[in-house]
Amino acid sequence: MVEQESPLKPVWQPGSHGNFAAGIGVYLSESAPGSIVQLAAWAGKEKAVLQAIKAVAGLKLPDGAGGGAPGEARAAFGFAPGKFLVIDEQEGLAERFTQALDIETGTVTDLSHGRTAIRIAGPKAEWVLSKFFAIDFSATAFPIGAGRSTVHHEIFVHIQRSAPTQFELYVFRSFARSFWQALCRASEEVGYEVQ
Repeated sequence: MVEQESPLKPVWQPGSHGNFAAGIGVYLSESAPGSIVQLAAWAGKEKAVLQAIKAVAGLKLPDGAGGGAPGEARAAFGFAPGKFLVIDEQEGLAERFTQALDIETGTVTDLSHGRTAIRIAGPKAEWVLSKFFAIDFSATAFPIGAGRSTVHHEIFVHIQRSAPTQFELYVFRSFARSFWQALCRASEEVGYEVQ
């Protein structure tokens, strides 16, 4: 498959930035999963889609909450009733789901070339994200594996907590550059490092 060029390339500035005199508050990076797939179950077919996620991606989502462990290249999470995002380091995930799910169960949408995956990690990750989104980012309200779907100034974002102080953000590729720049500006106060 054709190698995608990152939309962040023109604004990518590795290194430490902002006020990091007291240490780095957050680490920002771009991950490049091979597949990002959205699954939508028809009414009453949610359990069948959850079973397909387990069979195809090897991930079990308790009540659709979220699955995957820190450092794993695969993850899945529910972000709305009957809707799930599944991420894998390998390409071809959409084709595997298309074979596993029939048209009576739900839909499969390949978002791999339409989304950019951004990671924010560090002790101030919750604080920085709270500047953007009216979401409770505390570990009790937003546990590891859980996902949310929200917007920031009309930029749609899927968010998953992938570790105690780490979040994966999936944004439209066309808005990735401006969102990245805003995220960098919001992180200046606590100091950030682009990895």
